[in-house]
Amino acid sequence: MTQTVVFAPLVGWPVIWVLAGVAVALVILAVWRGLAGWWLRGLGLAALVLALSNPALQEEQRANLSDIVILVVDESASQGLGDRAAQTAAAVAAVEAEVAALPNTELRIRRVGDGADDAGTLALTALAEVLAEEPRARVAGAILITDGRVHDLGLVPNLPAPLQVLLTGRAADWDRRLVVRDAPAFAIIGEEFNLTLRIEDIGAVPAGVGGEVDLTISVDAEAPATYRVPMNTDLDLPVTLPHGGANVLQFSVAPVAGELTDRNNAAAIQINGVRDRLRVLLVSGEPHAGERVWRNLLKSDAAVDLVHFTILRPPEKQDGVPVDELSLIAFPTRELFVEKIEEFDLIIFDRYRMRGILPMSYIENVVNYVRGGGTVLVAAGPEYGAVDSLYRSPLAEILPVAPTAQVVEGGFRPALTDLGRRHPVTEGLEDEAPEGGWGRWFRAIEVQLLDGQVLMTGPRDLPLLVLNRVGQGRVAVLASDHAWLWGRGYEGGGPQLELLRRLAHWMLKEPDLEEETLTATVRGEAMTITRRSLKEVPPGPVKVIGPDGAQALVDLPEVSPGKYEAVWQAPELGLYRLEQDDLTRVIAVGPAAPREFVETIASGAELAPLAEASRGGVTRLEDGTPDIRQVAEGRPAVGRGWIGVTPREAYLTTDVNVAPFLPAWAWLLIAAGLAVAAWLVEGRRGAKAA
Repeated sequence: MTQTVVFAPLVGWPVIWVLAGVAVALVILAVWRGLAGWWLRGLGLAALVLALSNPALQEEQRANLSDIVILVVDESASQGLGDRAAQTAAAVAAVEAEVAALPNTELRIRRVGDGADDAGTLALTALAEVLAEEPRARVAGAILITDGRVHDLGLVPNLPAPLQVLLTGRAADWDRRLVVRDAPAFAIIGEEFNLTLRIEDIGAVPAGVGGEVDLTISVDAEAPATYRVPMNTDLDLPVTLPHGGANVLQFSVAPVAGELTDRNNAAAIQINGVRDRLRVLLVSGEPHAGERVWRNLLKSDAAVDLVHFTILRPPEKQDGVPVDELSLIAFPTRELFVEKIEEFDLIIFDRYRMRGILPMSYIENVVNYVRGGGTVLVAAGPEYGAVDSLYRSPLAEILPVAPTAQVVEGGFRPALTDLGRRHPVTEGLEDEAPEGGWGRWFRAIEVQLLDGQVLMTGPRDLPLLVLNRVGQGRVAVLASDHAWLWGRGYEGGGPQLELLRRLAHWMLKEPDLEEETLTATVRGEAMTITRRSLKEVPPGPVKVIGPDGAQALVDLPEVSPGKYEAVWQAPELGLYRLEQDDLTRVIAVGPAAPREFVETIASGAELAPLAEASRGGVTRLEDGTPDIRQVAEGRPAVGRGWIGVTPREAYLTTDVNVAPFLPAWAWLLIAAGLAVAAWLVEGRRGAKAA
C-alpha cells in the first residue's frame, strides 16, 4: 500500500494562485506595519488557500509486476556455419538460467529464420514485433544472439531498456566468395557484352592463401571452361549469348580448406537473349492473294527487317515494255544470295518458280546456308509440281517432300496429325477452333513425304505442313497457298496468324518451340518443371540435383498431348540441375548464393551503434557467455564478463481510496480561529502600549 497527497481544487488553479499572491502581499504588509500577529494572519490565509485547494490523502493497493527480458535468437542459414549453432544453443541455455535466477523477471524468446524471398535475417523486425506485444513499462532489456549479419538495419526499434548483442562466430573465421556485378537482364544474341566478376577472400585470411584461382564458367548445360584468374581484382568478362530465351550462366571456384562455406563460391545469373533485328528475305514468285499474308505477318513485328521482292513479269514475256521501265533499280540478286545470305535469319519462297532469275549457283548457296544453320520456308502453290519447280533445283537436296505434279482442287478442312497435336508449333491450335471447325481451304498440292514431321494434313490425308531438320538448319513446306482464307475469316477462319507466327519462330530456333525440351520456371521457391516430347513412350522422372548435392526424383504427369509438367517445392535457395534422358537444365531458385551467404564473417559493427545508444553493447560468445546483472536505469549496462538489464518496478493498481484531510467547515474554523488569535494578540499589545 502507498499513500500520496492529491489535490481536488474547488476553483481553478489560476484563481487559487491569485489568491495565494494576495495573501502573501497582505502578510508582507502586516510585517511592514509591525503587527505582532502577522504570522497568525499568514497561517489563517494559508488555511483558506488550502481549503480552496482541497488536499486529500490517496491510498493505493498495488500488485507488483515482473520485469520482462526479450531474447531474439537468430536461426538463419548463416548461423549454421562453423560451430555457431552450438554457440547459439549454449548461449540460449545460459540466458534462460541467468534470467531465471533474477528476482521477479520473465523471459520471452523469439526465434528468427531466413526471411521470405531471400530477404535475409530480419532480427530487428522480430524484436520490434515482440516489443509491440509486451507492455513497454515492464521491458527490462533485450538480448539478440546473432552473427551480426542482419538485413533490416533500416528498422530501429524504440527500446525502453538496454539492447545486448551476443555475437556468435570466431575471430579467426575467413571465407572466399564470388561476386557478380553489372549483370544485365537482357542481351542481344550474338553480340558481346561484359560482366564484372570479383573473387575475394574476407575475414582473417591465413598467410599464403590467395594469388590466382581457377574460375569455371559454363552456359546452360554446356561443358564448362576453366580459366586462371587473379584474386581480389575486378574481372571484366566478355560474354556472347548463344541462343534466344533464358540463358543461365554459371561461375564457380573450387572450395578451399578452412573457409567457412563454399555456398558463395558459385554464382548463377539468368540473362534473356533477344534478337536485335530479325532479317527475313521474302521471295514471291508471282502476285497472289496469299502474298499479303506473309508481308503483314512480318511487317507487324517492329523487330523484323524485311527484304521482299515479287517477280511481276517473267523474263520470257515479251510485251514491248522498255527494259529501263521494268524496275526502278537493278535487283541486287548477287548481293542478297551470295554476299549477304548469311546475314538473313529466315528465307521464305512464296510460290516461287525457277524462271532463270536466280542462277542455280545461287540456289546452291541457299542449300549451303541451310546446312550451316540457316532456315528456309517454302509456301507452295501449283507451281511446285511444274517443270520449273524449286524441287527441280539444287534445293531438292534439303526439301522434305516431293511433288507429284497433281493439284487437288476442292474444299477441305486442314487437320492436325497425332504428332501435330503434340508438336509445339501446332499444339493447342484445335482448342481455339470455332464451333463447326476451322474454315475450309480449296487447293492443296499433292506431295510425297521424303523425310521430316507431318503436323497437318489436307485432302485424302495428304501432307500439308511438313517440318524437317537438315544439318544445323531447318526447312518447312506448307503445301497450299490458301492459308489467307483463314485470315479473311472465311467460314469462321482459323488460327492463321498464330500458326504462321509459331512456324516462323520454330524456324528461328526459339527454345520455347523445340520438340524435345526440359524447362523450368521458378516462382518463390516453387519450381514448375515442364518436359515436351514427341516420343510415344512417356519420359521417366526428372532427377533434380540440389545446391548441396542432394538428389530427388520428380514424376511428371501428362497435362496435354506431348507435355508433361509438375510443381516441385525447392527445399532451399540455390542452383539446381535437372536431368532427364539426354536433356539437362540448370535453374536458380533465388540467387545461387543466397543473401545469407553473401557476408559470412560474424561482425557486430553494424549493430554496435544501436546497442550503445541504449547503454548496451556487443559481447563475443567466443570469450564466454556473460553473466546477467540488474543495473539502475541510466547506468552503463555492459562490462567485462557481464551484461545488464534495468529493473522497471512496474505495478498494477488494484484499489484506490481518496479521503480529504479536513472537511470544508474545519478549514473555515481553523482560519477563523487564527484570525481571532491575531486580533487578540494585536489588541493586547496595543493596550499595553497605551
